[in-house]
Amino acid sequence: MKALSNLILIRKAVICVSCLLTLALFLPAVAAAQQFEPLEIESAAGTHRFQVELALDDESRRRGLMERPELPPDNGMLFIFQPQRRVAMWMKNTWIPLDMLFIDADGVIRYIAPMREPHSLDITAAPEPVLAVLEIPGGRAAELGITVGDRVRHRLLGAAPEQQ
Repeated sequence: MKALSNLILIRKAVICVSCLLTLALFLPAVAAAQQFEPLEIESAAGTHRFQVELALDDESRRRGLMERPELPPDNGMLFIFQPQRRVAMWMKNTWIPLDMLFIDADGVIRYIAPMREPHSLDITAAPEPVLAVLEIPGGRAAELGITVGDRVRHRLLGAAPEQQ
């Protein structure tokens, strides 16, 4: 009986160690995906500050904000495309409406696609090549008075936001 009890304890310990190792391997990836950077948009209505996640490679750009149940009002995701090019986006598996701001290499907003419909497979594209797309909560651009021609400041767009 004692041998069986010891075997059960060893088995539980192995399971616990396995779980801890899995978490140790998984958590850095989750933390990396949740790292935010400051971004500012200068508009006639003022300077608007956001915290953004970056989508810099094909996998992070493909995944984007899919399957997120919410996006805080001053958060977003900045997609960078090197070199500047024509960009097309969609809302497949995206649960929340988004505004898409298409930005050129100088940090100027060239096109805004407001309130993109969740789960839509319709393609949204700027009429000209861009370097980046900023996705923010749907309706936020209009709410803040952000318009085409406004300037975006981020370290990857050649102008870092001002430090607070």
